[in-house]
Amino acid sequence: MNIVSAMHIPDVMKYPKLLPHYYQNSDVVFLAKNLLGKVLVTQFDGALSSGEIVETEAYKAPEDKASHAFGNRRTKRTEIMFSCGGFAYVYLCYGIHHLFNVVTGLKDQAHAVLIRALRPIESIDLMQSRRSQQNEKKLCAGPGTLSQAMGIFTAHSGLSLTNPASPIWIEDRGIEISQDDILSSPRIGVDYAEDCANWPWRFRIKHSPYTSKAK
Repeated sequence: MNIVSAMHIPDVMKYPKLLPHYYQNSDVVFLAKNLLGKVLVTQFDGALSSGEIVETEAYKAPEDKASHAFGNRRTKRTEIMFSCGGFAYVYLCYGIHHLFNVVTGLKDQAHAVLIRALRPIESIDLMQSRRSQQNEKKLCAGPGTLSQAMGIFTAHSGLSLTNPASPIWIEDRGIEISQDDILSSPRIGVDYAEDCANWPWRFRIKHSPYTSKAK
C-alpha cells in the first residue's frame, strides 16, 4: 500500500497559523522560548507531517558572534535573514544536514531561531520512511534529523511561513509551556563564538524525551 495514501491527513485549516506580526518581534530570545509548544507543519505532494517544537536556539545579529549575520554580514546565503520575520532560513551544515531556522524581528535585524527538535505528531510513518529510523524519540531529536523527517531542504530557504500557499508553516494548537518547564543552556556547536558561546540561548522543554542530547 502506498505510504502516503495510507496516512490520515488532518484538516490543515483546523488550527491557526502564526501570522506575520508574531514573527516580527524584536525579542528573539522571547520568541525562541515562545515557539516551544508550537507545531511545525510541512505539506509536500499532498503528504502532511507535523511535530511539536520542543527545542530551539536563538541567534541575534549583529552582536552575536555565533550568528551567520554577525556584524550584519550579508551574503547570498544570509540575505534572507535580513527580511522581516516570518521566512524560512535553511542552510547546509557539514555538507550533509539541512538546518531549518525561522527568521524573526523587523527588516534588517537578521534575527533567527533554529528549530532543534520536535515531538512527532502526524504522519510518523512517513517520517520514519524519510529517515529510515523506527525509533520515534530519535526521529526529530536534532536539527538535521528533524529537517530530514519533515522533508525540509536548503531549496526551501526563503519560503514565507505565512503565505497561505506555503508548504511549510507553524501552528498554534493551544499547547502551553510554562516558564518553569523551560530549560536554558549554551548553544550547541558554537565554540568559535568566543564569549557568545556561553550565552544560555538554547531552550528545551523539561523532561521531554524528544530533545537532542544535553550538553
